[in-house]
Amino acid sequence: MRFGWKIGLALAAGLFLTSCEKRAPSAQPKLSTLKLWLGPRELTAEVAQTLVQIQTGMMFRTNINEGEGMIFILPYPQQAAFWMKNCVVPLSVAYIDPDGIIQEIHDLQPGNTNTVFSASENIRYALETRQGWFDRNMISTGVVVRTERGSLTETFLGRR
Repeated sequence: MRFGWKIGLALAAGLFLTSCEKRAPSAQPKLSTLKLWLGPRELTAEVAQTLVQIQTGMMFRTNINEGEGMIFILPYPQQAAFWMKNCVVPLSVAYIDPDGIIQEIHDLQPGNTNTVFSASENIRYALETRQGWFDRNMISTGVVVRTERGSLTETFLGRR
């Protein structure tokens, strides 16, 4: 019994010390993806739904392919606020309302920690892509975003 107690204590101390180690910052693993249609254009987007996924976003990513992005499912309609802390790739972000309509598009500069707020307080989704993707694909405000499963609301909130 005494032997088991010592091993247990050593394991607990090892786990504690391991959890306290500082780890080098790194990108989050690739998230699950789905196809989005922005008007006639197709984009493959990773889906950030949890608080950690949303907060980490594209931090520490060194490459984002053309035709790829990340959609952020915000917990409720709000004034969205994104920044580029620890992001080295220039991005564009579209702020999207609960009906899936793009309300605003902003370019974001690498490493810029100034928050880019949406003008609207009714933003439910944000979509980040390589900077200029929206312009190159003639996507502007007013365009509806849909998924392979239907509207954004149907896909992410289970409502029609």
